[in-house]
Amino acid sequence: MAARELTAEGKVPTLAETADAAQVSRATAYRYFPTQESLLVELPLDVAAPTPRSLFGAADAPIDPEDRAALVQNALYDLARDYETEFRLFLRNALLHATGKPAGARDPFRGARRTRLLDAALEPLAGELDATEIEDLKVELSMLMGVESMIVLRDVLLLDHEQARTAGERAVRRMVRAARGGVKGQSRSTR
Repeated sequence: MAARELTAEGKVPTLAETADAAQVSRATAYRYFPTQESLLVELPLDVAAPTPRSLFGAADAPIDPEDRAALVQNALYDLARDYETEFRLFLRNALLHATGKPAGARDPFRGARRTRLLDAALEPLAGELDATEIEDLKVELSMLMGVESMIVLRDVLLLDHEQARTAGERAVRRMVRAARGGVKGQSRSTR
């Protein structure tokens, strides 16, 4: 991210500077970040976020898809816990931005961290499930991970962090097991 590089140089990046450094139009930068605040709120999250390489690049990384998905869930839960204020501000900005858009309008794809991590986590299922089943599982797992899940576990269910993290991991493991135990060659949405 260009903003990360500008910050490393000791600057507080503006949207214009970030667009120029990323070699994208300022209009594109404003579609992703409608205000400088939204850029600055997301910046520490981008720096701290796990990557497929950080989770699965080591020789001792898990190879079982269930363990890999649980690792993603736990890493994203820990990120949300450690940066709870920033994530809540990020969600606030996203919700405020969404209320000003016409019905049906969509932002450029955001929040790709969890999808990239899940793509890597579920790679070992390629020979076991078809592409549609893997995509369905990725969609289902995405709902169980990240700050939105943490908010449900903490604010709605009133679990402490340890209970919430454990519940999230348990749900992810059950989802992967269910997908692996399903009927091959039939989309999960038609079962």
